[in-house]
Amino acid sequence: MSHPATPDDLAAPAATGTVLQVSPLLPALEKTLAERHRTVRLHELPDPAAYLRERAGDVVAAVTSARFGVANSLMGALPRLGAIVHFGVGYETTDVVHARARGIDVSNTPDVLNDCVADLAVGGLIDVMRELSAADRYVRAGRWGAAPYPLTSRVSGKRVGILGLGRIGRAVARRLEGFGTDIAYCSRVPVADVPYRHIPTAWELAAGCDAVVVTVAGGPGTRGLVSAEVLDALGPRGFLVNVARGSVVDEPALVAAVREGRIAGAALDVFADEPNVPRALLESDRVLLLPHVASGTHETRQAMADLVLDNVRRFMAEGVLLTPVP
Repeated sequence: MSHPATPDDLAAPAATGTVLQVSPLLPALEKTLAERHRTVRLHELPDPAAYLRERAGDVVAAVTSARFGVANSLMGALPRLGAIVHFGVGYETTDVVHARARGIDVSNTPDVLNDCVADLAVGGLIDVMRELSAADRYVRAGRWGAAPYPLTSRVSGKRVGILGLGRIGRAVARRLEGFGTDIAYCSRVPVADVPYRHIPTAWELAAGCDAVVVTVAGGPGTRGLVSAEVLDALGPRGFLVNVARGSVVDEPALVAAVREGRIAGAALDVFADEPNVPRALLESDRVLLLPHVASGTHETRQAMADLVLDNVRRFMAEGVLLTPVP
C-alpha cells in the first residue's frame, strides 16, 4: 500500500551514492537493482571488511531480506546510510529503534504477500487436520490395501483462534469464514470493525479453540509466545499452524508436545533455526513441514521485488521511503 507524499516528503533531498545489497535476493531483483543504481553486493565480495574500510562512505541505502536484516555493527560502519529496504514483510532482524536513532529510515514490503500467506495457512490447516500429506504417503507406501486410512478431523465448524490479527491474520479469518468456523483472535488490544471475539491471552485463546493459526509479527516481544503452557491448553485434540516466525513458538516445547501426543498435530512453515528442523518433527506423521514458502509464488515474489525497487527509487530520488515500517 503506497503512502501519500507529504509536502515535507516532496521537499526531501535526493540521495546520491551506492546501494549496498546485504544478502542474496531474487536474481531478477538483483539484476534490475544493479541496472538502475550503483550497487555493491556485500555478501559476494571476497573481503567485505576491506570494502567497508575503503568505501563505506559511498553507501546511502542498504537492501536486505527479512532473514538477514542489517546488523547494528553494519549500520555503525556506514556513516551516510539513510535507508534500509527489506525484501519481505518481516523486519525483526533489523533493530529499527537503533536505526531511527541514527537517522536511518526502514521499509518492508507489506500487503503484497497477505493473500498467498493466508492461502497457505488455511491450506496447512486443512492438510494437518484431514492428514492429506500423511494419507498421500500412506497410499504411496502401499499400505491402503492392508487397511483403510484412519479417520481424521473435520475443518468446517471448528473453533479456530488467530494469534495476531494484523493484515495476514484478517486475510486468514476471511477465508475461514467460508468454512463456517467460529473465529476468535488474540492481540494486544481489540481490533476495531471485525466480527470476531477478542481473547486477551494466547493461553486463553488456545484453551478455547480446536486450532490456533499463528500470524503475529516476530521479534523480541513475541519470542516464545506459544509456550509449553499454551500448547498444553490447546490439548491433545488441538492443532497448531505457524506461518509467522519460528521464534514465536517455543520449539523444544513443541517437539515435546508432538512426541508425547499432547497436541494433535501442527503445520509449520517456519522454524527456530532455518533450514534446520528437529528430527522429532521430521519423523512425525502428525506434522506438516514446509520450507518457509508461504509467500513463495511467482506473483507475490514479483510484487515484493517491485515494491523493493519502488522504495529504493523513491529514496534515491526524493530521500524518503514509499512503505516505511510503522
